[in-house]
Amino acid sequence: MERDLVEYIAKSLVDYPDEVTVNMIEGEKSTILELRVSDDDIGKVIGKHGRIAKAVRTILSASSTRDGKRCVLEILD
Repeated sequence: MERDLVEYIAKSLVDYPDEVTVNMIEGEKSTILELRVSDDDIGKVIGKHGRIAKAVRTILSASSTRDGKRCVLEILD
């Protein structure tokens, strides 16, 4: 669920949606989502002063609290 949400948001923001990949690493109490986008699109995903990345993390946190797990978003370059 969270993986699909991050992928959808990222694909909506970037110029090259085909290059968006989200890798999910499951742990006992937390889940790590690794987001990888094109080098040209990294700024669009992070935003000015990290505002877009913070907003995506907030949405992800709200979505994951119902499962009782913590979700962490890592944007890889």
